[in-house]
Amino acid sequence: MKIAVLPGDGIGTEIVAEAVKVLNALDLSFEMETALVGGAAYDAHGHPLPDATLALAKAADAVLFGAVGDWKYDRLERQFRPEQAILGLRKHLGLFANFRPAICYEQLTHASSLKPELVAGLDILIIRELTGDIYFGQPRGRRTAVDGHFPGAEEAFDTMRYSRPEIERIAHVAFQAARRRNGKVTSVDKANVLETFQFWKDVVTEVHAQYPDVKLDHMYVDNAAMQLVKAPKAFDVVVTGNMFGDILSDEAAMLTGSIGMLPSASLDAHNKGLYEPSHGSAPDIAGQGVANPLATILSAAMMLRYSLQQPEAADRIERAVQAVLSAGLRTGDIWSEGTRKVGTREMGDAVVAAITGKTITKT
Repeated sequence: MKIAVLPGDGIGTEIVAEAVKVLNALDLSFEMETALVGGAAYDAHGHPLPDATLALAKAADAVLFGAVGDWKYDRLERQFRPEQAILGLRKHLGLFANFRPAICYEQLTHASSLKPELVAGLDILIIRELTGDIYFGQPRGRRTAVDGHFPGAEEAFDTMRYSRPEIERIAHVAFQAARRRNGKVTSVDKANVLETFQFWKDVVTEVHAQYPDVKLDHMYVDNAAMQLVKAPKAFDVVVTGNMFGDILSDEAAMLTGSIGMLPSASLDAHNKGLYEPSHGSAPDIAGQGVANPLATILSAAMMLRYSLQQPEAADRIERAVQAVLSAGLRTGDIWSEGTRKVGTREMGDAVVAAITGKTITKT
């Protein structure tokens, strides 16, 4: 089992180090190879996704990814910015299905921004289409407007587009996931305004005919954003496009107590995947040892389950995280009165201790 380890920028190096530590504690046969990506790769090689890094990612069975980005790169031309690395990996590896589970652990119900009774037992799976939509649509750019309200003015434009096969394959993924859960899919669109998403709605409805055992409903994205706050436990599997999924999954993250608790998996058609926390590189706290590594550690558990066929090992990691939370250990983003605040390394050490059967120091 070969894992490409791409820590990236900011807190990426800190949190990935803890996930690697946890993986090593499992006593499985991993070959892990580390490479630069994002701003760190640009500084060393002049490009955020060097050929050697891409080749490693292609050769590996799975990719463990940290985070990329820093404000100091904002003035670079777009193709050289750190964020292009993750977009490039998604494109070149064919990672079209992004799984973002939003689970509110019993121990963290009071860390959520919502009332405990609204989030207790929350378990949502957001499935985001990852290689289409406005993020990749062409044409895009800047030009002088020839029409509209201000002809002759400078304008920028992007293109939102989806093909039938793109929608069909993500719909199949969502319906199959729902079969393994509670049998309900909510497809989120903006069909009342956007032709792209009227097409999305039509195709998802057609695919649903192959899954009569799964319930399907449709919801406009603005209503979905409201309902996630109003009645989040009404959702089971949410499937949506690239841009809407990006926004809604971050909203759902806060229901769990912190985006630092939200792992993710980005999969191709054969379950080879890239695994990363849903949060960013947080350059404002990089190097301080205070970042929450649990989203990255839980992403490693998803990697074991989906790409490396090691479900028991994935269960061990998830049980260890639960044990650490039950012991009252918290990084700053999920800390509350009566719990013990710990740093990045101490949280990782505690998960390792839980995996290896050692005693966790409680509050």
